[in-house]
Amino acid sequence: VPLVESGGGRVQAGGSLTLSCEISRSMHSIQTMGWHRAAPGEQRELVASITNTGRTEYLDKVKGRFTLSRDNAKNTMSLLMNSLSPEDTGVYFCEVTGVSGLRRGDYWGDGIQVTVSS
Repeated sequence: VPLVESGGGRVQAGGSLTLSCEISRSMHSIQTMGWHRAAPGEQRELVASITNTGRTEYLDKVKGRFTLSRDNAKNTMSLLMNSLSPEDTGVYFCEVTGVSGLRRGDYWGDGIQVTVSS
């Protein structure tokens, strides 16, 4: 399994969570990494991404609250989420564009639930 997510759970509004994505060391030539989320009844949306040059982008409604980072030594990507609101509730997916084995493509984790209660 190329990507394994952890760190989800339930938190009260105003609280914080940190999501982590462990990237298999079999992956290489990574171009972009990011977190997407799917809220109940909504389409999946890109929350934050980072390129191989370190450029980050954020969904407008999470700017200033979420911080995406990568640890190349540990082969992980993390999403620190502060000031959470019920609107942040959803399933969060780690996504990496790169090569695993001989295949280049977009790889997805299984998703992890984040629930923010009011």
